[in-house]
Amino acid sequence: MKLVTFNILHGRTVGDGVDLDRFADCIAGLDADILALQEVDSVQQRSGLADLTALAAEAMGAQSHRFVAAISGTPGATWMAATGEEQPGTAAYGVALLSRYPAAGWQVARLPRIPFRFPMYLNAPNRVQIIHEEPRAAVMGTFDTPLGVLTVVNTHLSFVPAWNRLQLRRLLRDAQGMPWPRILTGDLNMSPAAVRRHTGLRALASAATFPADVPTQQLDHVLTDDPGLQAHASQTPAVAISDHRPLVVDLYRH
Repeated sequence: MKLVTFNILHGRTVGDGVDLDRFADCIAGLDADILALQEVDSVQQRSGLADLTALAAEAMGAQSHRFVAAISGTPGATWMAATGEEQPGTAAYGVALLSRYPAAGWQVARLPRIPFRFPMYLNAPNRVQIIHEEPRAAVMGTFDTPLGVLTVVNTHLSFVPAWNRLQLRRLLRDAQGMPWPRILTGDLNMSPAAVRRHTGLRALASAATFPADVPTQQLDHVLTDDPGLQAHASQTPAVAISDHRPLVVDLYRH
């Protein structure tokens, strides 16, 4: 069974914008059985007003899928924290979870957010900037897979140190209410050592995923609390979109 986590940068190719056919071809080429996506647009001008989750579902042949908005509105412009009660067709941005297997249940987690603007030094653009941190969310799905029933938790945590640890602790607590065994995946904006220290979960893949051209950091992770779940192999293929590489993990049960 192939699980893929991928921060898709709203389907954009760096330096060349969003091409929806290119996006769909990329998703199809990953051939994922379960696909966790971050930085997903819905009805945004920059991505052709498309529902990227629906496009990805069609491209991979998903039986079940769920998009969870973290923000309602336009990233970098006018937005507010999503509540889940937005009207259909509202511009949104968040995370998505897709599966070729049927879903037995879904759950949404909305994670703690820094409620004020604050200064922070950023390596790029190499200066202090005032940060208005976006809300963060997670989508959890329980699927009937060839490896048995699995709960997959997908999120995109803050890049702010300490705050992402707080979000991670909250998410782990919320995930306890979902059926065991569980897989935690997504762009955690943490190193493997930090993830291991703050989750106690076992990594199923170890590979640099960022930046896409010459990866030097692993920000994207696949972890589990199931001692019988193993990985045949993992890879981070170069693809035509995003500033991250997808993390592709082939799973089996020992």
